[in-house]
Amino acid sequence: MSGIVGIFRRDGVPVDRALLEALARFLDYRGPNGRKVWSEGPVGFGIALLRTTRESSVDYQFSACGLEGQYSIVADARIDCRNDLEAKLNQAGQDLHGPVTDAELILHAYAAWGEDCVQQLRGDYAFAIWDTRRESLFCARDHFGIKPFYYADLGKTFLFSNTLNCVRLHPGVSSELNESAIADFFLFGLNCDNATTTFRDIRRLPPAHSLHISPIGLRITRYWLPPVDGRVRYSGKSDYVEHFRDLLQCSVADRLRADRVGILLSGGLDSSSIAATARELSSSPNGASDLRAYTITYDSLFADRTGAQAQEVAEFLRIPIRCLPVDGLRPFERWDDPKWAFPEPVDDPLLAGLYDQFQMISKECRVVLEGEGIDNLMDFEMGPCVKHLARNGEWGPLLNQTLRYLLVRPFPWRGVSRRIKALFQKGRGTPVIPEWFAPDFAKRVDLESRWRKWNHVKVTPAHPLLPKAHASLSLPHWAHMFELQSPGVTRYPVEVRCPFLDLRVVEFVLALPPFPCLFDKKLLREAMSGRLPERTRLRQKRPLARDPLLEILRKGDKKWLDGIHWSKEMEQFVDLKAVSSLHGQRNSGKASADIRPMCLNLWLQCGRQVGYNLRAEVCNG
Repeated sequence: MSGIVGIFRRDGVPVDRALLEALARFLDYRGPNGRKVWSEGPVGFGIALLRTTRESSVDYQFSACGLEGQYSIVADARIDCRNDLEAKLNQAGQDLHGPVTDAELILHAYAAWGEDCVQQLRGDYAFAIWDTRRESLFCARDHFGIKPFYYADLGKTFLFSNTLNCVRLHPGVSSELNESAIADFFLFGLNCDNATTTFRDIRRLPPAHSLHISPIGLRITRYWLPPVDGRVRYSGKSDYVEHFRDLLQCSVADRLRADRVGILLSGGLDSSSIAATARELSSSPNGASDLRAYTITYDSLFADRTGAQAQEVAEFLRIPIRCLPVDGLRPFERWDDPKWAFPEPVDDPLLAGLYDQFQMISKECRVVLEGEGIDNLMDFEMGPCVKHLARNGEWGPLLNQTLRYLLVRPFPWRGVSRRIKALFQKGRGTPVIPEWFAPDFAKRVDLESRWRKWNHVKVTPAHPLLPKAHASLSLPHWAHMFELQSPGVTRYPVEVRCPFLDLRVVEFVLALPPFPCLFDKKLLREAMSGRLPERTRLRQKRPLARDPLLEILRKGDKKWLDGIHWSKEMEQFVDLKAVSSLHGQRNSGKASADIRPMCLNLWLQCGRQVGYNLRAEVCNG
């Protein structure tokens, strides 16, 4: 994930080269393979290169063969389906010479199709293209927001980067907070608006959006929505399995274009499926010949089977594995160290474990695969399936599938006691707005409305068969998770790739008949038959045995709770007298909510202040 930055002076004034170089220099920790800066009149780009694919060994950006003087690009990008895209470009009259980098493919796509190029792109990307003839900048972010893209429109100056703190360094960007984002953080642990950040002057380009800016104005366009009208129907169930397996292999292969690749392995079905597919491809010409697995464990904090399960899979696949125990972490450990200051507030007081994990990976790999995404895609619902078949008069399939479902679903009496208990306790575990909000702040941000809006997110048009799966793909949690894993936060040059969030896989799964393909992840389990240990292949999804924070509160040293110094600024957001004590806390949801004021407090004292010092450093040259 190369660090990128760019400045566009909309008033035509030449870019301040010294400032651009200073911003690019700040990104050096993201790109150990060299830094480069380019400027031409009112526009300038900077990049700190992190080479993560074989093609990127010749990636120097900012232009491409045959396009010099017309377009210039700066990109953090990894493109899927390269052969298909190259064939389309050749048909469109683009003359591709020799090894072509991912950035060059994007630039040629823009030369061929203009802003519609995003309709042809697959993969993970954040890029900006300067169009000399139109005197405009075109930017885009990938479909799921795997690559971050932040920008500030300061009137005469437009500034962007894939690193939030880099944007903050510009002397024209203030450190004023966005109160709506603070409210969302308190309520949900993240900013639910993918178009904004915690800072008033800095915005995000949402996933699956493009941006066009010129001296005339700025325009943002959504170029993709998860499909609702796909339909894949085969006569034999084995055809579904074979097609899915082929797509998964293509997806993993496109993400193995490196000599050494890591895998975040938990021992569950999802990550193990990625590992098994990567192992099968490792002997192919384009596959990574050297695979490594990584997992985190909590063995001494509570009974945790993650490490043992991951070890079993790694031994079966003959992949070396490293385990990182994180049960020795203390809440808010290293939060006062400016080196690790988070760009935005986070609600996990044990987040130092993320740094340790990526430090471990970075010693051996620059690319790591993970199994996120398939749980959401295969979120099975029988009700919408029945309604859809009845609405279309498909009575034969309706009867057939209903009877088969009744035969394989859990018996109705299983879990009866749990459901009765939940009925009598209805409302007790339901999240509520914390009482510690400062009244004036709650009124300014219209807290009740935000709670109603984001606590029951609905995405339209709903998918006729998989409404939950379809809606989940547009949740803000995805971009939040990917940004936390970005080198802009971890500060280690490691790129995370998600094979299940490949468009080919997503579009195929959303077009399948939910039953029986997606019931209990049947499609994935069948695809992994003989390729994983049976215990792994049939293992049900289970969360951690216990909440690490609650276990620390129960067993650990609690001096950190008593030594909290509240920032004066917190009083505008929180009634500090009403903040609940975490001493003796036994409810995971309440503990997560009540610790957020402490998280924001420490961020205001430490993380937020880093920006001031760095900005002064840039301005002083």
